[in-house]
Amino acid sequence: MTIPEIKTLQMNRTEAAHTGVSKLSDIAGAPLNSIPNAAENSVERTRRSFEDYLVEAFQTMNQQQIAVSDLQQQVITDPESVDLHDVTIAMSKARMSLNLAQSVIDRLVQGWSEITTTR
Repeated sequence: MTIPEIKTLQMNRTEAAHTGVSKLSDIAGAPLNSIPNAAENSVERTRRSFEDYLVEAFQTMNQQQIAVSDLQQQVITDPESVDLHDVTIAMSKARMSLNLAQSVIDRLVQGWSEITTTR
């Protein structure tokens, strides 16, 4: 079994008693210890902060709000070009993302106030 991103079979030994004492090697015979762990490298490259996740979520929410606004304008100017079901679904998605964002903000503020009052 090969992993497409890594192109080799890699096994991480957690405890020698479970897998034996012989050295693990890939199909070509090179010891796996000499092969860099590509999974760890890719994780470090894709590691993002909590702030990045929040900014991305708010940008997505904002894009949904803008899309709904555009659809509403299109319904007013050219009602034949837009299905009302699409507008209703887009409005529901935007409302749900706004409610979720409000819940997250409220929880963050509540957590921050608990942290500051504990000190």
